[in-house]
Amino acid sequence: MSAQATVRVLAEAADLPADFPPLPAPQEPLSPEGLEAALRAVGATRYHNLHPFHRLLHSGRLNRDQVRAWALNRYCYQSAIPRKDAALMARCDDRELRREWLHRITDHDGFGADTGGIERWLVLTDGLGLDRDYVVSREGALPATRFAVEAYVRFVAENTLLEAVASSLTELFAPGIHAERISGMLEHYDFINETVVAYFRRRLDQAPKDADFALEYVKQHARTAAEQRAVIRALTFKTEVLWAQLDALYLAYVAPGWPAPGAWRPGVAIVGE
Repeated sequence: MSAQATVRVLAEAADLPADFPPLPAPQEPLSPEGLEAALRAVGATRYHNLHPFHRLLHSGRLNRDQVRAWALNRYCYQSAIPRKDAALMARCDDRELRREWLHRITDHDGFGADTGGIERWLVLTDGLGLDRDYVVSREGALPATRFAVEAYVRFVAENTLLEAVASSLTELFAPGIHAERISGMLEHYDFINETVVAYFRRRLDQAPKDADFALEYVKQHARTAAEQRAVIRALTFKTEVLWAQLDALYLAYVAPGWPAPGAWRPGVAIVGE
């Protein structure tokens, strides 16, 4: 596909602006309410619900193999979340923050009777016909996916605790995309059912609670203009991690269709067909 044709496909998939507005960069300290507004502005213009790949996914314009590619690659991100949260806790001297953050790990890894979010994601990939061992191995994931995910884990481990907490604030915007995904995928794909979307239904309850705590923490602790700029940049970085994964999926499996060497290709590791 030519560059011009690719641009046309993108234009049809989503109404993206010709240029994105500049990020908030306060030179004087914002009020807590002003900081929250600045953070929400990042999500309104940078969150990956705007990406053409998600517009295609939610409107039923992807085929089953393209949905499989998305689910397989997204597993890399899902499986890294407990490692990211453990890295944050490992450098946290605040006992109350650790107590609050701990459930994020068990939400994904599972605890007791709750099998956890990672297992629910594997139920999704099972339902799409992907071999579970292959998914867990991450062997077929795109290099760009792995690089983006590991960049996020390193960011949380290496930057300030305040920036690490702020980077999780994409959860402010997650319930909207989960609700859109549930309704869109159930409506448009005959291979999607309630069992397969269980991960997203659970996150409708979990994500808002996590986001509310993190937002209040950031509003309380980011007091100087420099700290506020840092948390805005941290949230922006996280949106870029999510956006980069979809860029890679679009390039590999939509247009022009160039999976990287070793990345998953249709027909590989499929069961039940």
